[in-house]
Amino acid sequence: MTCRSAVALALGLALLGACAHRPPTTVPALLERVLPTPLLMLGEQHDAPEHQALQRDVVQALGARGQLGALVMEMAEQGRQTTGLGANASEAQVREALNWSDNANPGWPWATYGPVVMAAVRAGAPVLGGNLPRGQMRAAMNDPALEGRIDKAALQEQREGIRSGHCDLLPEGQIGPMTRIQLARDDAMARTAAAAVQQAGAGKTVVLVAGNGHVRRDLGVPLYLPQALAHRVVMAQAGGPETAPPADAVWRTPALPVRDHCAELRQQLKR
Repeated sequence: MTCRSAVALALGLALLGACAHRPPTTVPALLERVLPTPLLMLGEQHDAPEHQALQRDVVQALGARGQLGALVMEMAEQGRQTTGLGANASEAQVREALNWSDNANPGWPWATYGPVVMAAVRAGAPVLGGNLPRGQMRAAMNDPALEGRIDKAALQEQREGIRSGHCDLLPEGQIGPMTRIQLARDDAMARTAAAAVQQAGAGKTVVLVAGNGHVRRDLGVPLYLPQALAHRVVMAQAGGPETAPPADAVWRTPALPVRDHCAELRQQLKR
């Protein structure tokens, strides 16, 4: 091989590598990259409407293919499910089954997440709540065994995430208990998703919708899944640095308007 040929080959391989890692821009391209898989985790930023639109489109696409096994939602409590409701169930019936109301689901408006939920219902797939029930949170806060489920580095990053996520306003004594709730949530979603995969059977894909922090391979739900359970992770990012997150694919959307979340939190605490 001549030097010129070797250079051309190297450039070609580099271009192929760049294309392979380029974020997909259409749902078919995204599914081509991550399917087949029995469990597909879709991470989101909760205030990015384009991310919920992606979830709806993915669920609709899997439903149209007859591949949707179930939809697991962080936004509803574990134990709540639409199993038994028909594909023509009304939104009121679905919300009742999931106990989804403004009071029961603060921070998770139905107008935002209803479309993805109803897409699964219309496809004939069950929708399952995956989050830790409120009634179990106190027990989780007082359960140090949860901290032994992940390594020390991941645990420390979870603690720092709780601290920064609450704008350094939490008393130090609350960091540990709040971190345990986060770990228990990941565990609850993992158990719900794993059970759904088993129930769905071969050839189906269960979709888990949760915040990006919950689907991270190095911190979240993947750490609690059975080792034999194959899965793929998609993280949706609104703007931000062009760094590669711990995921199989990234769905990039435009940056959101700047908000001072810490100022908002301080204002809430004053009330």
